[in-house]
Amino acid sequence: MRADEGFPRTLVDSLGRSVEIRHKPQRIVAIFASNVEMLAAIGAGDAIVGVEAWTRYPADIAARAKVGGRLGFSVEAIARLRADLVIMTPARQAATLVDPLQRIGIPALVLNHRDLVAVQANIRLLGQATGHESGAEQLIEHMQARLAAVQARLAGQPPVAVYLETGSNDRGSYLTLRGHNYTSDILRLAGGRNLFADSRLSQVGGESVYHANPTRIIVAGSPQQAASLGSRPGWQSIAAVAEGRVDSLPRALLLIPGPRVVEGVEQLAALLHPELFPKPLSEITP
Repeated sequence: MRADEGFPRTLVDSLGRSVEIRHKPQRIVAIFASNVEMLAAIGAGDAIVGVEAWTRYPADIAARAKVGGRLGFSVEAIARLRADLVIMTPARQAATLVDPLQRIGIPALVLNHRDLVAVQANIRLLGQATGHESGAEQLIEHMQARLAAVQARLAGQPPVAVYLETGSNDRGSYLTLRGHNYTSDILRLAGGRNLFADSRLSQVGGESVYHANPTRIIVAGSPQQAASLGSRPGWQSIAAVAEGRVDSLPRALLLIPGPRVVEGVEQLAALLHPELFPKPLSEITP
């Protein structure tokens, strides 16, 4: 089979743009951790030649050349890498790369990971863009099977009321989930109910958490960050804090919309419903 069989091909990205990919990409620049992780998981990781400065996983890909970071991204750096495909998400000014890349003939595919349905659709799109359709379909099937195993365990269980903290500052404001997104999908599929889903603001204060009276508090971060909630002024009056119903999960499992979201669902479900998960799902055939 020729390496370029099936190319050129034209795909539609999350911005509704028709993107022509002339040959199977051999030198991919992937901006943002989610896109890197999806490409690696479908078997396209070896083609990645450039990433952003904050990419940490997988470890071997994190060592690739850098094309930017918190302050923006460099078209010149991408061109120097002789990239033949750029994958990005419209955040932190990355979308400003689209027009200059188009002018110099480098196709750019923009992905928007709104929710877990979109994450799986984007995995499929990346498979088509890179010639790794089989790897993409296998990954999606594996993710769906693991999610189904969690749902089978949770069948008939009422959801647990959760305050999920995604960030904080030293001014007494804390970030949480609102609306519908991939992290709220993780919480829902893990058997949780987001107490601030209908809030107009993603910032909350301790008083708001007190009145919401969560059954469980989950911090996207380290165990040390979770333990520190008890030292916040007034937070010992929140029953979940006073009674030790506070846990943490790594940020990468809750806040990066890639293949590891499934691990986030599994681990969060085990925290919220420990009686249903006496052993890891990997040890029990669903």
